[in-house]
Amino acid sequence: MREEETEFQLMDEEQLSVDLIEAQYQLKNTSRQPNAKSVLILVSGIELAGKGEAVKQLREWVDPRYLRVKADAPVMFNQKQTFWQSYARFIPAEGQIMVLFGNWYSDLLSTAMHVSKPLDETLFDDYVENMRAYEQDLKNNNVDVIKIWFDLSWKSLQKRLDDMDPSEARWHKLHGLDWRNKKQYDNLQRLRQRFTNDWIIIDCEDEQVRDQQFAQHILTTLKHCPVHPNKAVGRWKQAKIPEALLQPNTEVADAAAYKQELKKLSRKVAEALRFDSRNVVIAFEGMDAAGKGGAIKRIVKKLDPREYEIHTIAAPEKYELRRPYLWRFWNKILPEEKITIFDRSWYGRVLVERIEGFANDVEWQRAYDEINRFEKDLFDSQTVVIKFWLAISKDEQALRFKAREEAAHKRFKITPDDWRNRERWDDYLKAAADMFERTNTAYAPWHIVSTNDKHSARLEILQTILKQLKAD
Repeated sequence: MREEETEFQLMDEEQLSVDLIEAQYQLKNTSRQPNAKSVLILVSGIELAGKGEAVKQLREWVDPRYLRVKADAPVMFNQKQTFWQSYARFIPAEGQIMVLFGNWYSDLLSTAMHVSKPLDETLFDDYVENMRAYEQDLKNNNVDVIKIWFDLSWKSLQKRLDDMDPSEARWHKLHGLDWRNKKQYDNLQRLRQRFTNDWIIIDCEDEQVRDQQFAQHILTTLKHCPVHPNKAVGRWKQAKIPEALLQPNTEVADAAAYKQELKKLSRKVAEALRFDSRNVVIAFEGMDAAGKGGAIKRIVKKLDPREYEIHTIAAPEKYELRRPYLWRFWNKILPEEKITIFDRSWYGRVLVERIEGFANDVEWQRAYDEINRFEKDLFDSQTVVIKFWLAISKDEQALRFKAREEAAHKRFKITPDDWRNRERWDDYLKAAADMFERTNTAYAPWHIVSTNDKHSARLEILQTILKQLKAD
């Protein structure tokens, strides 16, 4: 339980309301400022402790237009879905406040108490550790997470159950528990104590004290808007640039055998992707004109258009900039989408955003660990992450740029930015080297493919997909 800095005291309700509204609007005005943040309030606790009443009262004290509330019944964890996936779209933007009644901790308790084989303590604690890591990533990306447990003694709970209108009983089945069962109550209390050491615990015996404690904690959180650090600590150690980037392979595929081999591999890849029980995410990065579009075209050639989704990633929109960097990718990788392909990806933070100064040193240096956790969560939820860097020599890129300018049906592919990016060629190689060194993992390895010869590159990409799926 978090320690109180000062002893709690009841406030005049009118003054409390004024303070809350002022702080609410100050928070709203931080958007896109050096101290910008949003507030995510995770609410859990004992049934009939008064969670709903406290939030209702809070809404009466603040401007209700700018306090969003999301309430869902808890669900058991799905092995093919990360714990955060169903909540990602509700992560508030800078200046916003969101209350989540249903949240990943509610789901954890539901899973722990209702599976036929209960979660062992190690697995339970692993979930908690992953949740806290996710919350820390949120905080690092300007989402202030405050977690509040509404507690109630067994004796008081039973009295409130006795006094409850029978017509309301159906609304009070949190986790599907029998709240008359002392053993279940004790088990819930035992389990929540494994994760609530960093939560605010509110004793809900007195309703007025409960509501004001809740509101005052929110007020303190709203008012705390420090300027974010933007200078990294320590000197950055540059990774060695791989030879595969400095001297891409120039081996040329046999023209006579290419079409036949491509046809065979395209069919095998389609079957492997279609019949694999796991979801698959394929991400392409690399220099301009390296052949990302052509490679993607060959991957999906034998697939039905309804079987896959392709995302072409450009600069983030304004509404995306107000949320955590990975937010737009969290919401593009959906459990129901079997195959998801990215033409450029979340690695933009450590590539173009780093090089062009769109992300400060703290943001892009922190991003490696954030990305690794993101990919590990996908891996743990039965998603195969296949990552390609398409390497090309500088001379070959220049030839392709000129060919695009001369071909009417390809002219749209070349822009002034493409030529300008060539001036930062060495910077991109250095950034890519750092990326490989820090994000090449056993669960999401990098594959560097030379694309000086498009035909051999396409074959290698298809072969690599089969190998990582273990379908070759």
